[in-house]
Amino acid sequence: MRRVSRIAVAGVATASLAVALSACGGSSTDASSGGSTKGKGIGLAYDIGGKGDQSFNDAAFAGFQKAEKDLKIGGRDIEPQDGESDADKVQRLEQLAKSGYNPIIGVGFVYAPAVKEVAAKYPKITFGVIDDDKTQAKNVADMVFHEEQASYLAGVAAAKATKKDHIGFVGGVDIPLIHKFEAGYVQGAQSVNPKIKIEKQYLTQTPQEGGFSSPDKGKDAAEGQIEAGADVLYAAAGLSGQGVIQSAASHKVWAIGVDSDQYKQDALAKYKDYILTSATKDVAGAVYNLAKSVQDGKPATGVVRADLTSGGVGLADSNPVFKNNADLQAALKKAEAGIKDGSITVKTS
Repeated sequence: MRRVSRIAVAGVATASLAVALSACGGSSTDASSGGSTKGKGIGLAYDIGGKGDQSFNDAAFAGFQKAEKDLKIGGRDIEPQDGESDADKVQRLEQLAKSGYNPIIGVGFVYAPAVKEVAAKYPKITFGVIDDDKTQAKNVADMVFHEEQASYLAGVAAAKATKKDHIGFVGGVDIPLIHKFEAGYVQGAQSVNPKIKIEKQYLTQTPQEGGFSSPDKGKDAAEGQIEAGADVLYAAAGLSGQGVIQSAASHKVWAIGVDSDQYKQDALAKYKDYILTSATKDVAGAVYNLAKSVQDGKPATGVVRADLTSGGVGLADSNPVFKNNADLQAALKKAEAGIKDGSITVKTS
């Protein structure tokens, strides 16, 4: 199975990167020199959990770093605050706009209202928002993914890997975006074994309650599912997913990562033998491609949707146990072909 995400994602930010703080959150870099740029370079505002989540935000950071290096542009990335409001996000984006960054990307659907407001004030700057397709404006790129397709494959893998015909799903927040992960996972698992038992739990009802940023909540949920009998757990929960992976490793059962190839994350190295695979989405590529489109003078706007066919989602194959399991790989190859040719329609809810 081809691994989609090929960019080595940086781990937790080091102290040397934390060079500035502002009222809108901490900024880890502020380099505005080098090369031909459109403005000062790329501006990136992180989602809940911030950099170092080994998942969604770190995937965005990887694209940010690649853009800085390959396009020889400057860049500034800013951390979120705990319990912040939309007004805080607006202030953060305006800070980047006033400083001359272009494009400016909000990492996560929580930025949709702020991007819509600030993009209207700065029509010559290209804005991007990840995981939202409703912020429609002439200077906004809505970067979205068919997460349900990668999750379907994760479900197939889980059903093939379980020894108890009993698996689990942990969602960070009970919202439509994460419902896509659950729906695909359940459908994929049931395609292998219609009678498979599936534990399901959402950590919180809103992002503000910490569903995407609380490893302890993820660990508690995983402990409960493992105690109930699940021996493969899939978490779509951002930073909280680290707790799920930790719990799975401590009980010597399988975890399936999300967004980034979590088997390769330095901060999760001691657990990697229990990370079967990860359902990836190429957030890094989306960030990089938007920056390149601006530099090329042809800014991408409108809905930019990535799927299995385009390589925008998929499963990571870094774990040799996963990669060398012939039966599992045959099942995944069949499922992938079905999704691509349309004979399998993956549910989103």
